[in-house]
Amino acid sequence: MTQQANPPLLKNIRIVLVNTSHPGNIGAAARAMKNMGLSHLTLVDPKHYPSLEAISRSVGAIDILDNVTIAKDLNEAVSGCVWVAGTSARLRTIEWPILEPRECVQKSLEHIEQGDIAIVFGRENSGLTNEEMEKCNALLHIPTNPDFSSLNLAAAVQVVCYEYRMALTENKIKKHKGNKHRYDALANSTQLDGMYDHLHDALKYLGFFGTNNPDIVMRRLKGLFNRAETTQRELSIVRGICSAIQDKKRPR
Repeated sequence: MTQQANPPLLKNIRIVLVNTSHPGNIGAAARAMKNMGLSHLTLVDPKHYPSLEAISRSVGAIDILDNVTIAKDLNEAVSGCVWVAGTSARLRTIEWPILEPRECVQKSLEHIEQGDIAIVFGRENSGLTNEEMEKCNALLHIPTNPDFSSLNLAAAVQVVCYEYRMALTENKIKKHKGNKHRYDALANSTQLDGMYDHLHDALKYLGFFGTNNPDIVMRRLKGLFNRAETTQRELSIVRGICSAIQDKKRPR
């Protein structure tokens, strides 16, 4: 069988592991990535790293471990990304779009030429928190045997990386038709965080929260903007509205 070269756009995909407990899982995930041609691994506050066990389990993917990015939190890990998916074995009650791996890959690839995308894998025992899911545009759920649904971290990484390799090798990328203005590109995670802070301050200035919990209200609003795939132009409009609300010298 002829081996195909790694598609260049694989370099735009970040695999993010959050608070991983077992260093062997980090090494095995690195091996799974290298099998499929991905190279950008980010670790968020790993429990035990660097580790000889991680090197041993990587089985030749030491180059990925040598170039790993260590982030203090998920904000830092996905900084600058234009699209983020969080993986979960359990379906949530909060309204994130739930996508299976192939759907998730196709959706994310619509935006890959605008910047990096990230697939986030949570803790081995507890997954991602709702606060971490707020950073995500969608929830990625790998369907498994309902009688034995627990999936090893590296195996989950392998499934997702395989789907990316197949989609990019076969050039299955859906592109938006027409020429877009550069401000119609998606707002990245850093820009969205700035908008959320600004929106929180403006709503607080209005007294909008009242007796409601601001965190719950903001979580709903973040879900709304993430599902809408907010562009930079739209973000600028929202921030302009927030600035007008906060301006004590209101225009006549």
